[in-house]
Amino acid sequence: MPRATLEALIKRQIDAWNRHDPASLAQQHTPDAIVESPMFANLRGRQAIEGSNRAFLTSFPDAEFALDTVVIDAPRMAVFLKFKATHVGEFFGLPGTNKHIQVPMARFVTTEGGLIAHERRIYDFTGLLVQVGVLRATPVG
Repeated sequence: MPRATLEALIKRQIDAWNRHDPASLAQQHTPDAIVESPMFANLRGRQAIEGSNRAFLTSFPDAEFALDTVVIDAPRMAVFLKFKATHVGEFFGLPGTNKHIQVPMARFVTTEGGLIAHERRIYDFTGLLVQVGVLRATPVG
């Protein structure tokens, strides 16, 4: 698969996230794609992926994603980005706090036919939970 095709796929993903378009995001996956996520566990298929994206955007409706680095070894990619958002809707049982978060994230993606077949999301989930107030961090020292 040409590098330009994979770069275009990532650009479409970031654009869809920043448009807050869960349906478009799901369509960029194969019909039986798998997404591994610390937030939503293992998802299979476009409907589950769209639902998780919709839930995320309900909790964080002003989410913005910024691409940092992409490493391509076709058909695989490592995508490093940051997202920032405001916790507005329920998240892990915690009502919206209006707290602002910023979280670095890595996505390890395998593609088939120009679509995402498998995606593993890795991010500082503990840091996210501390930022919204689900967990408390105790200063060391």
